[in-house]
Amino acid sequence: MRVLSWVYLAAAYAFVFLPVVVLVAFSFQDGRLPVPPFQGVTLDWYAAVLGDRDLVAALVNSAMVATVSSLVALVLGFLAAHALARVRLPGTMLLRGMLIAPMTVSYLIIALGLLALFNQMGVRLSLWTAGIGHVVINLPLCFAISYAAMGDHQKSAERAARDLGAPEWKVLFLVSAPMLAAPLAAAFFLSVTFSWDEFIIAFLLTRFDVTLPVEIWSMLKSGLSPATNAVGSLVFLVSVTLVVVLEIFVFRRVK
Repeated sequence: MRVLSWVYLAAAYAFVFLPVVVLVAFSFQDGRLPVPPFQGVTLDWYAAVLGDRDLVAALVNSAMVATVSSLVALVLGFLAAHALARVRLPGTMLLRGMLIAPMTVSYLIIALGLLALFNQMGVRLSLWTAGIGHVVINLPLCFAISYAAMGDHQKSAERAARDLGAPEWKVLFLVSAPMLAAPLAAAFFLSVTFSWDEFIIAFLLTRFDVTLPVEIWSMLKSGLSPATNAVGSLVFLVSVTLVVVLEIFVFRRVK
């Protein structure tokens, strides 16, 4: 039974990571196509990618959209979680359900709905509209993590701060938020990870300035090449780095 467990675990890891290994390996292909046989190792494709102005601009756009949208989603999610956890409101369960509902909706439906809304309002598609879309999909995650982390021990600290004369905004940002630093950091990094490689919303809600996944899709229209593998490897590297940083500085500290 133990052997079968190890075999199953190895098969699961191979199923998940084998495509990534192939992607990274053929990003070093010394040839025009990322297909067998392997013709040698070269860094020319990475040099070409990093020297491509459009790709670098798209990478910067992705980083900006991911960071700003995640910060906005984190603040809004934290404020909503604090309000619903600390104040008794009519229909609290319904409000919680409405905030979490976007997690159950397809990104395509969300993007089409926002696209119709922006068209009706006459809003020009840009990185800002894509950022709004990413706030919509990341706010439920930030709310859920923040709400789950709020406990009774924080209520006592907040009550003590109010008794000492602290205004409500100081209680919120100097007492409540620091006590939830680890869960809030986890919510932020996860939001950045999801926003970093999100394609559907970024594709439908941008026009001239695009994010990196959209730029990669444009490259794929002209066919496969080791350059697309190199870009994919860089995207994977950034995502893995964020997860490792999250594990080292947040989850391990919580444990």
